[in-house]
Amino acid sequence: MGRLQVAIDRGGTFTDVVARTSDDKIVTMKLLSEDPEKYKDAPTEAIRRLLKQESFPLNPADVDWIRMGTTVATNALLERKGERVALLVTNGFRDLLYIGNQSRPKLFDLSVRIPDVLYEEVVEVQERVVLCRDDCKLDNEIRGKNEQKKTTTGDKIEVWKEVDEEQLRKDLNAIKEKGILSVAVALLHSYCFPDHELRVGEIARDMGFTNVSLSHQIIAMQKYVPRAHTACTDAYLTPCLKRYIDTFSSAFEKNKLDELNVLFMQSDGGLTPVEKFSGSRAILSGPAGGVVGYSTTSYIDSQPVIGFDMGGTSTDVSRFDGSLEHVLESTIASVTIQAPQLDINTVAAGGGSILTFRSGLFRVGPESAGAQPGPACYRKGGPLTVTDANLILGRLIAEDFPALFGPKGDEQLDSEVTSNKFKELTETINSFLKENEKKSLSVEEIALGFINVANESMSRPIRALTEGKGFDLRDHVLACFGGAGGQHACAIARTLGMKTVFVSRFAGVLSALGLALADVVHEMQEPSGKAINPDNWSTVLDRLKHLSKCGVEELTKQGHDQKSIIVEKYLNLRYEGTDCALMCTSNEDTPESFTNLFLKKYQDQFGFTLPDRPIITDDIRIRALAKSAMNIDRKIENRPNDKPLKESKKTKCYFEKGFVETSVYLIHELFANDKISGPAIIIDPSCTILIEPNCEATVTDCGDIHISIEHIKDDTDSTELDLIKLSIFQNRFMSIAEQCGRVLQLTAISTNIKERLDFSCAVFGPDGGLVANAPHIPVHLGAMQEAVQYQMRSIGHELRDGDVILSNHPAAGGTHLPDFTVITPVFHKENKDKPVFFVASRGHHADIGGLTPGSMPPNSTSLLQEGAQFISFKIVEQGKFKEKEVTDRLNEPGKLENCSGTRTLTHNIADLKAQIAANLKGVKLVQELIDIYSLKVVQAYMGYIQDNAETAVKDLLKSVVQSLSEKENNEKDKDHAKLQAVDYMDDGTKICLCVEINGKERKAKFDFTGTSEQVWYNWNAPRSISYSAIIYCLRAMIPHEIPLNQGCMRPIEVILPPGSILDPHKDAAVVGGNVLTSQRLVDVILRAFGVCAASQGCMNNITWGDNNAMSYYETVAGGAGAGPKWHGRSGVHTHMTNTRITDPEILEKRFPVVLLKFSLRLQSGGHGKFRGGDGVDRQILFRTPITLSILTERRVHQPYGLCGGGNGQSGKNVLKRVDGRLVNLGGKCSVPMKPGDIFILLTPGGGGYGKEDDDHEHKSDEAEFRSFIERGSLFDYRLAQEGV
Repeated sequence: MGRLQVAIDRGGTFTDVVARTSDDKIVTMKLLSEDPEKYKDAPTEAIRRLLKQESFPLNPADVDWIRMGTTVATNALLERKGERVALLVTNGFRDLLYIGNQSRPKLFDLSVRIPDVLYEEVVEVQERVVLCRDDCKLDNEIRGKNEQKKTTTGDKIEVWKEVDEEQLRKDLNAIKEKGILSVAVALLHSYCFPDHELRVGEIARDMGFTNVSLSHQIIAMQKYVPRAHTACTDAYLTPCLKRYIDTFSSAFEKNKLDELNVLFMQSDGGLTPVEKFSGSRAILSGPAGGVVGYSTTSYIDSQPVIGFDMGGTSTDVSRFDGSLEHVLESTIASVTIQAPQLDINTVAAGGGSILTFRSGLFRVGPESAGAQPGPACYRKGGPLTVTDANLILGRLIAEDFPALFGPKGDEQLDSEVTSNKFKELTETINSFLKENEKKSLSVEEIALGFINVANESMSRPIRALTEGKGFDLRDHVLACFGGAGGQHACAIARTLGMKTVFVSRFAGVLSALGLALADVVHEMQEPSGKAINPDNWSTVLDRLKHLSKCGVEELTKQGHDQKSIIVEKYLNLRYEGTDCALMCTSNEDTPESFTNLFLKKYQDQFGFTLPDRPIITDDIRIRALAKSAMNIDRKIENRPNDKPLKESKKTKCYFEKGFVETSVYLIHELFANDKISGPAIIIDPSCTILIEPNCEATVTDCGDIHISIEHIKDDTDSTELDLIKLSIFQNRFMSIAEQCGRVLQLTAISTNIKERLDFSCAVFGPDGGLVANAPHIPVHLGAMQEAVQYQMRSIGHELRDGDVILSNHPAAGGTHLPDFTVITPVFHKENKDKPVFFVASRGHHADIGGLTPGSMPPNSTSLLQEGAQFISFKIVEQGKFKEKEVTDRLNEPGKLENCSGTRTLTHNIADLKAQIAANLKGVKLVQELIDIYSLKVVQAYMGYIQDNAETAVKDLLKSVVQSLSEKENNEKDKDHAKLQAVDYMDDGTKICLCVEINGKERKAKFDFTGTSEQVWYNWNAPRSISYSAIIYCLRAMIPHEIPLNQGCMRPIEVILPPGSILDPHKDAAVVGGNVLTSQRLVDVILRAFGVCAASQGCMNNITWGDNNAMSYYETVAGGAGAGPKWHGRSGVHTHMTNTRITDPEILEKRFPVVLLKFSLRLQSGGHGKFRGGDGVDRQILFRTPITLSILTERRVHQPYGLCGGGNGQSGKNVLKRVDGRLVNLGGKCSVPMKPGDIFILLTPGGGGYGKEDDDHEHKSDEAEFRSFIERGSLFDYRLAQEGV
């Protein structure tokens, strides 16, 4: 008799168990994670039942090992229910994590809702270390008495200030008196010089703090913000885990706890002993088991697998191709975690995702009904969800569900309430259809429509994970698990063109199975910074060997046989001067084995390499694995001859052609090699598997379900509006734009496009009207359409297949000259004479010539000084790339006095080729869509999507008129409204707006008559900027997602006075209009509508550089305006920009500066019932002579408050000379900085809303149901794109 081996996945709702019992049987079990009336803790209750013991405590001697995955840490993070924490940071950075990277998570959310920070108190530690630089010209008087010391990377640092221990003890004592006993310590540059952190930690422990998390010990990686986030997360979550582990351990005999062998799953897919399990490595503990589970059971014959884990709130999607895919940095719930973690991407569609119908579109999620109240059929008053749709279609069978529902948890699913709610929704939808003279739909057609929309929304990220990275989806298997996935797998595979679905016999408990099959892992990592060359390789190799030895010793200490241990060696490599590091692994000890892999990965991801560029080792990492999986004999028997395959019963299921009689089978009655033709349902105790028509399921030798998908071309000739197809086409068009963006990122060469992701891709109709744009960079929203339509008017009749146009001129729909727009017409065999669509990409080129490096001069007075110009230039003609001609044009600005031609010609040409390649991808995808559906259908739905956006804007206009009429008690004219607003640029330039809304016709006129004439300098705004600002504001005022396309502007008439700052002469300087005037336009529009107070109204453009090609550009956050139900967010970018700021450690590593301070500018936000957000205080000390350029606004006129709220404070730019003199630099200037000079940037605060003494209650606009929490590389990619 053996001892019990048990793997337990403790999820939010259910706890899943896979065990090998003492009599060598494999047993599975599922319990509610919370059932306080029956047991205290689900995992220990499961072990008690498996041991068949009547009561607690349990004897550890009866258990061989326990492996656990848990969502305890995840839930504590999401719900902000962790330990009380104090954060210790370097002096000057108290608001480091509050500001973060300064971007906002949702572009169009005016309230800028960001989850609270994890810490309760902050201590600024009086200490400072600075990296040594050869170009530093500071004298000792400025640096103080400093001592140079070596770092762990071999570089040198200067200690400008040792830790002030006396002050630290006082500060820590004050924290302790408040009852806080957990601290996170994150000091600047501690990743390479940990001495100060170690001393602070030592003092904290001596003073009795029970948990001390030092950032360099948790992850020794460069980047101050994510490392501090990770340390704070660790301090916040580790005590929670320890409390849970104590609760778990209390179920065992205390005097035998040493015999208990417990391992926990970490976010990287490896197990670790309980004493080493920490909060920062536990975020993905739950889902990681599922990835290991499907990778182990469904990776057959080297065929890559897509993991599809559909749960109640959301769906997790991942990819496996022989090795686990890790990311080292990821954002979840606004916390950036630096730690090895599996790349698991969360999709906003689960069984509990709420079904809604808005402005003619079927919507699924992102809000979820969760477990409480749950779907409507759960008998707790919940809304209609995906689960209800499956129930109404017969795909879920109520009587086969356990009686777990209702207030007491003892009732069956309620089909009746689901039916009634669907009937109500059907009436609403049919009412809309009747108004639009379309045929009505049945309840089942509507339910199936929602299922199809959910399937399409889940397919989009799968395309991005595969086709977006250059993999062919058709080569993949869809591995389905989780409670809800089996009902959707066949349809999703069919949508994606996949041929095979794999459902494990353990699908309902696959995460627990993954725990049983996982390796025990010990990871070690350290920073390096060494270039890979013959001089440095021996040092890098020595460190790899040292870490490998430590990893093996650690696992040996844990009791693992050394023969069972393997070590994976990694180097995190990047090209010098770039931000994109790639983790490379090799078992060989030669530098070529790593660099060759890096070059291959780089070529695969980006389409090129940089042959003469040094390759830098950012980090050295090892992963030691001990093989110790549970031995599971998964074979099942073949069907006996005397037991023919027979269904359990028959039921009716609804598919595209109506209700179909469907066979129902019980999985435990199936044998190896059984074949089941669809339609059929296989009932597993933990999930329902739907075999759709024209699909065939085969039971494998191991009891898994292998489903073959037959692809059938639908009858798609009808162009009549189908609301379900409308929602699906919207996703398809967006997917095309997104995939173009991926190609552009992969093939571009410049940092601006490849790493900062400063680009946008879009699809346009035959009239040049915008159909889909990704990502939604606000300043590109209306502008690209203007560019395409200008070309149609100008040279549209000349266009032939194989032509590509380049344009950047403001008169041709450009915003500013560095934004190059490449436009490709789409021709199709159904119409060869003229374009049927257009695909375009707009990318910001780092330099195109002109007065200054970077082509954004603060002092330009004409367009000629801002760089190369293209109006209607055929960069490709009949398939031939005109390299000589475009090169000549890029060098043309050099003919002007004090100007230069492009300084980055190689990058310009490569990026233009990348834009052409991205467009070509879009052309092919549009043509494929036409081949599937026909040209007339695709163009018809393009029009319907634009109609839908128009409807959403018309609904907004109507609601504005109604709201104003009610507020003003206007009985005479309920159908009209007139809104007006005026605001000023700092030079006195006036921007006037009068909005006249016709509520009956649901149209509006935006009239800017009265706006001042164009200005001498460069903050003139091309016409396209005004359109972008209007679209942004309209979208921000609509409280739900809408398609952003040409339809948004159909109900809007825009009047821009010719010759004004909003419609300047074609030769006027405009580089500042894009970044300054665009913000003021938004302020004026929102003021007219009375939506919220003004935000900082500026992007705070800061540039510095020298004559040696060193240049740096940043935009800096400020305060957001308050609104009728919210306080303004502090230290965040608003409206027309969302740029991430460079991390302090990266800034000081690459440039001769010291960031002295970056914190909130307290009390700079306007007062009111709802306060305006505060601006920031950013202070930079320069270490060498350098030229600083400033392009800012709101230095004179304050951001306005609304409804009695106070104005925000205006900003200020101050130069502090080395001798202590203070000089006000004004809003716009260029100034030579000397070593020791400090630039002090004080950004504006946001305006307040409402009078401070107003007691009128404003109900929160928070959604009743919580949205899903996004995570994964696709989410991080979107955040990066929208952070441009």
